[in-house]
Amino acid sequence: FVGLIITNCIIMGRLEAFALGNKPGPSLLDAIGNAMGYAWILLVVSVVREIFGSGAISLPGMGQVKFLPADWFITNGGFYENNNLMILPPMALVVVGLIIWIQRSRNQALIEEN
Repeated sequence: FVGLIITNCIIMGRLEAFALGNKPGPSLLDAIGNAMGYAWILLVVSVVREIFGSGAISLPGMGQVKFLPADWFITNGGFYENNNLMILPPMALVVVGLIIWIQRSRNQALIEEN
């Protein structure tokens, strides 16, 4: 959980720095935007990891929602085998790195120059 704590500290530090130099209205909107962006990234990373890791997502009250057809799995004569490595915590870093790479490939203005 250390990585999550560090990430939260970075986000809170950025929010506090913005709030110190701005009025409450823009600071509130900035905080809401940051919270929504952070939640969106967490959701995308978790969905990608679950789909590639187990082929399904567990939803409260609905059980497991399978995204891959049953005949794709090796146990049913298909080609897909669960990649349990994707479920491990370090793979979240890899997924975030891939998201950043895709975003910067699509929008060249985001690439920093030395």
